[in-house]
Amino acid sequence: MVVKIGIIKCGNIGVSPVIDLALDERADRKDIAVRILGSGAKMDPESVEDVTKKMVEDIKPDFIIYVGPNPAAPGPKKAREILSQSGIPTIIIGDAPGLRVKDEMEQQGLGYIIVKCDPMIGARREFLDPVEMALFNADVIRVVAGTGALRIVQEAIDKVIDAIKEGKEPELPRIVINEEKAVEAMEFTNPYAKVKAMAAFVIAEKVGDVDVKGCFMTKEAEKYIPIVASAHEMLRYAAKLVDEARELEKAMDAVSRKPHSTEGKRLSKKALMEKPQ
Repeated sequence: MVVKIGIIKCGNIGVSPVIDLALDERADRKDIAVRILGSGAKMDPESVEDVTKKMVEDIKPDFIIYVGPNPAAPGPKKAREILSQSGIPTIIIGDAPGLRVKDEMEQQGLGYIIVKCDPMIGARREFLDPVEMALFNADVIRVVAGTGALRIVQEAIDKVIDAIKEGKEPELPRIVINEEKAVEAMEFTNPYAKVKAMAAFVIAEKVGDVDVKGCFMTKEAEKYIPIVASAHEMLRYAAKLVDEARELEKAMDAVSRKPHSTEGKRLSKKALMEKPQ
């Protein structure tokens, strides 16, 4: 059986660019077919409603993943209303502000994955240009991947795929990813690598708090420009810590790798030269 996965991307968080790639990293899985619709950077109710209805009514996948910032915001709220009424199993993937509505999402019958280390960007015009935006998101992706948060997301989605392949009603994930869960999923061997990854996660989580202060709570440009710039510096060092953690694991020939087989089975290995089993 080929499982048809619909992915809706509205706005952007660090997980957004890689969510589909994490399910088929070599582009050779035979058990899934992925279709993506998006509203670009916009996440207003009208834009979100348009792409969500097209996914539900035209593509009609076996299950849906909605990914984007702040599931509590008006646009994502509209998507949740449509998806909860569609009868299609749905997982909402969002950042820390989604914690405010996790109980509401559960009542709507939706699954959710809240990635706490996927922070808001420093969206001040005096500071943020396309280059700064791209560098910030590159650093977020390194943190989300290298701490283990991305692995939790990937494995949770794979479990839903497995259930549908077996003809079962999928148990939708309801997960809040913190630093402890992330590093456990990454299976670090070197304890110093583990603590560096934990530190990276916590720093990235705090980046969001600093950017909220700079973007929404501070009015004077001479104050908010340094605030958002400092948040981006924090994230850059979090990304460096992830690099250091991975280098420690590489030095021990102990990097945890979990590729997919062509049939979608999750394989595992650590030593570089061994075959995944």
